[in-house]
Amino acid sequence: MNKPTDLILPHGGYRKLRSFVVSLAAYDGTVIFCSRFIDKRSRTNDQMVQAARSGVQNIAEGSLASGTSKKTELKLTSVARASLGELIRDYEDYLRQNDLPIWEKNSPRVLAMRGRLAGKLKKPSDRSDKSDLSEGLFQTDLSESSDFDEPLLSALRALKTASAEVSTNILLCLTHQATFLLARQMERLEKDFVEKGGFTERLYSYRKEHRGAGKVKEEQSDYKLSDESDLSDLSEF
Repeated sequence: MNKPTDLILPHGGYRKLRSFVVSLAAYDGTVIFCSRFIDKRSRTNDQMVQAARSGVQNIAEGSLASGTSKKTELKLTSVARASLGELIRDYEDYLRQNDLPIWEKNSPRVLAMRGRLAGKLKKPSDRSDKSDLSEGLFQTDLSESSDFDEPLLSALRALKTASAEVSTNILLCLTHQATFLLARQMERLEKDFVEKGGFTERLYSYRKEHRGAGKVKEEQSDYKLSDESDLSDLSEF
């Protein structure tokens, strides 16, 4: 098991990060959206998909690099957030250019959708919850296996048939949640870096500790030769 004093700390667990999972859902959702509403031959189609992909890939790359460079992890997490910020602008532009409304973030339907995607509301399958206004958007068939949780899976399924207005606002909500989670993640990374230091500091301490241990061991051996091959070193004395 890795200890805080180890040279290379645990890394690469990005699949367990909520920021990664939500960003991945936004990426898959963007692919669905662009195939339905954006001309496949246009640069916008490619740019939106690449921005969504960049968000996902930079989270993964940063997590994998974190064992030896918290600075790199922080930088790539920032790049991921910037890429998703670019994607948000694309969705807002799409709504404006097509005379479609951006749903107010504190409206009942958006609050319900945000709560569902964050796992704070009951599943639509629970009929006792009559107040879940997102129920019409998120119909779920849990028999289908997926890496996503039920709210994200049902949101992606809704994108396959929903109108352009509904689809765009679902994806805006998803992408905003991803950027929010990444901002929180960056705050934690900054705090960890300040409190625990980086790889260079651990490397210095590690080498200092092991050099010291080696010196003590060498002195205790009283220069005894344990291998005949060491006879060649006698010329040094």
